[in-house]
Amino acid sequence: MQATVSGLHEFRAPGLDGRGVRWGTRLFVARADHVGDADVSTDQRSRTADLPRKRPIASGSRAGIGLPGWAWLPFVAGLLFLAVPLAGMLARVPWGRLPALLTSPQAVQALGLSLVTCLIATAVSVLLGVPLALALSRMQGRAAVAVRTLVTVPMVLPPVVAGLALLATLGRRGLLGSYLSLLGIQIGFTTAAVIIAQVFVAMPFLVISLEGALRADTGDYGAVAANLGASPTRVLWRVTLPMALPALTSGAALTFARALGEFGATLTFAGSLAGTTRTLPLLVYLQREQDPNLALALALVLVIVALVVVAVSARFNKPVTT
Repeated sequence: MQATVSGLHEFRAPGLDGRGVRWGTRLFVARADHVGDADVSTDQRSRTADLPRKRPIASGSRAGIGLPGWAWLPFVAGLLFLAVPLAGMLARVPWGRLPALLTSPQAVQALGLSLVTCLIATAVSVLLGVPLALALSRMQGRAAVAVRTLVTVPMVLPPVVAGLALLATLGRRGLLGSYLSLLGIQIGFTTAAVIIAQVFVAMPFLVISLEGALRADTGDYGAVAANLGASPTRVLWRVTLPMALPALTSGAALTFARALGEFGATLTFAGSLAGTTRTLPLLVYLQREQDPNLALALALVLVIVALVVVAVSARFNKPVTT
């Protein structure tokens, strides 16, 4: 009769014990020739001792995966293609006159209008985009594809086409604008039209950014909160949104930057009226021939804002983990 003797062989594999490895065990079985034998045979013990030990594998290690030598040439070419135009613009900026140019009446007026409209557009995008992203992250199948496609369309539409669509809908003779005109409500070529155009083209950036983070969330904490009796609204405010805050911050920053740089839809739907609809990009366009130095100074402001937004987005753009 034989008896079974079990033991544990220690091994290590990639994991999360703070050093990039995870400890584990492997079961081995040895059999004794007679019941009651306290010791396993020498041969069995030697076989057990000879079981292989695996070396720790660093988590996320990319050792041995290098960049092909030929890839460095297109890498440098692409980097220069993106950097040289910005460097050329910076070389033309009249640095000595920069304070006077940026404090000129038309520059201050356009900058103030742009900041106000962009802040409002970002707030509206958050108000409408967060529920849209939340619902989209819970949808599956064809419905999710249809909704995501509709949300993404403004991101790829030519800005002039987006402005034309808004004008055909909310203009004085538009689908809805004609009825609003009967009530004395005029939207086209007003500051409200600027905000609507900015929301239309910028909100998808918030929705797509936040939806991806919410979909990556396994939902464990939300499920626990719901099982403990928390309402869906309480789960949203106390669990879901706090965990998605980095993605929400990144999406809001991208939305603000996209709204600040909006040009085509604003020009088509709102026009270029000084103090009313003439935002910073529109002033840059108008001044590129009349006063190139002012146009370069204002363009510098837009470049700085873009760099700040990219830095903020990179800092907070992290996946949700539970």
